[in-house]
Amino acid sequence: MTIDRLPVVVVLDNVRSIYNTGAFFRTADGCGVERLVLCGITPRPGNGGRAQRGIAKTALGAELTVSWQYEPDTGAALSALAAAGYHIVAVETSPHAVDLYEWAPPWPLCLVFGHEREGVAGVLSDRIQTHVRIPMLGQKRSLNVATAAGVVLYELLRRRLHAIG
Repeated sequence: MTIDRLPVVVVLDNVRSIYNTGAFFRTADGCGVERLVLCGITPRPGNGGRAQRGIAKTALGAELTVSWQYEPDTGAALSALAAAGYHIVAVETSPHAVDLYEWAPPWPLCLVFGHEREGVAGVLSDRIQTHVRIPMLGQKRSLNVATAAGVVLYELLRRRLHAIG
């Protein structure tokens, strides 16, 4: 048995970099996520100009194959996904975060990735059901947001593939 979609929606909360946005598209394509939800200031394909070129440069066409939508308000996007049965998870380092490799994810998932410097907006805290962190050994104690998405999404894909055997 195989899977063709990972039961995950990825929400980008004010991710500002066009290159990070493009990398999210590329990783989303590779992992077969259901869709990306681009919120707030997150650059979007189709806007033309520098944003379009930057996303396309990094996404290598995945911006044309991955389902995506724009939602100006991250809170509204999370409320809709929670109402649809998604477990809302912020991927960030926080004191109460669960280690990625010890976490038992309840499917389907909504993974929220925040602003490169500020993380997930604090006003969203009441909508977040779980915080998950990637264990870090180095001095920086963080990864680039798009790199973090790759780590988490491929770990989730590995688990789903292993579970169906």
